[in-house]
Amino acid sequence: MSYTIIKTGGKQFAVESGQTVRIPSIDAEAGKKVDIDTIFAGGKAAAGTIKATVVGHGLADKVIVFKKKRRKQYKRKQGHRQGFTEVTID
Repeated sequence: MSYTIIKTGGKQFAVESGQTVRIPSIDAEAGKKVDIDTIFAGGKAAAGTIKATVVGHGLADKVIVFKKKRRKQYKRKQGHRQGFTEVTID
């Protein structure tokens, strides 16, 4: 299995050619090509970029943040949906 580790949005992803992956949101329109930094390829450390095509943007599932302090009548409920960009590795 030949894979490359890319780094974007402060996270690392193991990807292969032709794979579609969800990465943290980037500022690019659907259908545009983007360059993503490569940090590990073919079993060796690599410094370069790979090409990816933006498929679209979206929001992940909602995560509920609930805070409570017992016996103090303190409760806070908040929801959050993290944005993502879906890209296909070229």
